[in-house]
Amino acid sequence: MELDAVLNKLKKHTPSILGSKMYAKYAVLLPLIKKEDGIHILFEVRSQSLRRQPGEICFPGGRIDREDLDEEKAAIRETSEELGIETDEITEVYPLDYMISPFGMIVYPYVGLISNFEKVKPNADEVGEVFSIPLAYFFENEPKIHKVNFKVEPEADFPFDLVVGGENYNWRTRKVDEYFYVYEKRVVWGLTARIVAHFIEMLKGE
Repeated sequence: MELDAVLNKLKKHTPSILGSKMYAKYAVLLPLIKKEDGIHILFEVRSQSLRRQPGEICFPGGRIDREDLDEEKAAIRETSEELGIETDEITEVYPLDYMISPFGMIVYPYVGLISNFEKVKPNADEVGEVFSIPLAYFFENEPKIHKVNFKVEPEADFPFDLVVGGENYNWRTRKVDEYFYVYEKRVVWGLTARIVAHFIEMLKGE
């Protein structure tokens, strides 16, 4: 390959996350609603009939489809489908920082306002119930953070003979922070809690 061709390829390249094509991509919405006592964050409880994480608390969202114009449209579509509302009831949609999960996912979170909460009719196939927590609660209560350790376990056919140090190689391990909020009898944790914490950090920032 000629040098000019190499340089031309480099000029045209737009950097992204290395290996991101192999990641599953999801979009979620942190829904805000207005109540008499102020702004609340709306949460879903996943239906007990779902195969993955039944009964857990989450935000509306799901995998980004090819038909979705972008991540934001995916978040709006999923919210519309799960909460049984029209897309025009979801306004003031803004992005938060996207997240790379250690489990092979890239999650694109957004915040949006649900204009008429009384119109929400959750899709029973996906949503067991919905509830809300005052935004003020999250301002007044820091999340509890617990550590999860990841252990490195090479497969049986791993070529240790090609690695300096062989079977005694000093693998770099890591810990992941898991966030927990407990409101009355509701436990918001994991990715959902991390998104909430990021949102609150952003609001508290200058």
